[in-house]
Amino acid sequence: MTETSKLLVSDRCDVCGAQAYMRVQLAGGELLFCAHHGNANKAKLEPITLGWHDQSADLNQA
Repeated sequence: MTETSKLLVSDRCDVCGAQAYMRVQLAGGELLFCAHHGNANKAKLEPITLGWHDQSADLNQA
């Protein structure tokens, strides 16, 4: 996977609209997920994922 830019506050989860902390690159494009939906879909998507950018550690920073 090539280096990806940091997700911004304006990047929103494709499922619920919350702030996105995960970017999933697939052959047909990309999906953005909040930490909840990213973790919930990870097992299903991993076999077809080209790259997985995870910034969910940012949630634990003060």
